[in-house]
Amino acid sequence: MRFDDDSMWVQLDDGRVIAVPLAWFPRLLAATPEQRAQFELSPRGIHWDALDEDISIDGLLAGHGDLTHGRAVTSA
Repeated sequence: MRFDDDSMWVQLDDGRVIAVPLAWFPRLLAATPEQRAQFELSPRGIHWDALDEDISIDGLLAGHGDLTHGRAVTSA
């Protein structure tokens, strides 16, 4: 997993790479690079203990951001 200024990039076991906007996850967006680097992987997702953040792989694949905060959805 890696981060750039705007996105989190997750490489799956099957070789796919998912990029999601950090804006979807306000705690990660506000975190320092050092805080973002302190994560734990599990078979079902990613956990940041210090940030109280849990992201499921299923949620990433479904395009879900942080479901604990309202996120405006716009349609084209």
